[in-house]
Amino acid sequence: MLLGDDDFLTGRVISKVSAERSREAGVDVPVTRVRAGEVTAPELAELLSPSLFAEERIVVVQSAADAGKEPAALITASAKALPEGITLMVVHTGGGRQKSMVGELKKAGVQEFACAAPKWPSERMDFVRAEFRALGARVSAEVVELVTEMVGSDLRELSAACHQLVADTGNKVDAAAVRLYYTGRPEVTGFEVADKAVTGDLAGALESLAWAEHHGTARVLLADALAEAVHAIARVRSMGGGDKYSLASELGMSPGRVGKIQTQARAWDSASIGEAVLVVADLNGAVKGQAADPDYALEHAVATVARLRPRRR
Repeated sequence: MLLGDDDFLTGRVISKVSAERSREAGVDVPVTRVRAGEVTAPELAELLSPSLFAEERIVVVQSAADAGKEPAALITASAKALPEGITLMVVHTGGGRQKSMVGELKKAGVQEFACAAPKWPSERMDFVRAEFRALGARVSAEVVELVTEMVGSDLRELSAACHQLVADTGNKVDAAAVRLYYTGRPEVTGFEVADKAVTGDLAGALESLAWAEHHGTARVLLADALAEAVHAIARVRSMGGGDKYSLASELGMSPGRVGKIQTQARAWDSASIGEAVLVVADLNGAVKGQAADPDYALEHAVATVARLRPRRR
């Protein structure tokens, strides 16, 4: 079961499993893809039935959350007793009208792959870190943060960036190499906007926001960066004081970043950061279609966060 909605992640799992099965069989194993909402129960039953010569094949059922009642029942039943030579891959978002299928497949003991798109920059950092690790490259936390900030949110682009950096640097990727390759990418200004907002630099935050929007940075990226900055301050404040090195492993951040957030957090109080958390929560819905004017909603949120930061007495 491929659980999630990211096309890049699901596609990569399908390719990996296909390659493994083909290597085991000694021949290219055919892959048949069907959409659960379009395939009929008889068509699916034929695909999942044993062949006369027990030939290997892979059946990928996409959009399983949209399956009809009969195909859904057939999928869960087949998962419990697949004929020899058949690999069934079920792509499911985790929701939809066939949400219960997820639990049924888990009970059947299927192998599960996480394919949900990362929501937060910190989750994309985890993805980048794993990409470099898979390529055999040991990189610093600073490199991971820079790649995430400068390349953006698209996993396909992040993966390609990791591969390119490793190939072009001979597996010696450092912060200087990342800056050389990606300086000037507009996505980085999302983090600049957020940093200026949480430090109370209202004019600077609005100026950076205008620059980012002019260069086409997606509203969702800008909103995510602001939310990440606010939530990071809230998390660090909730943990009280502490050594940045010991907190770094617990928070999954570099010591340098923890130190930076600790400095930012000292200027905030509980009431103000609590209000800021509510502001970025509302912004998340606004930039995803719930606001009549998402550009205004973004500007208003940035300005509100900057104003919420307590002034020094």
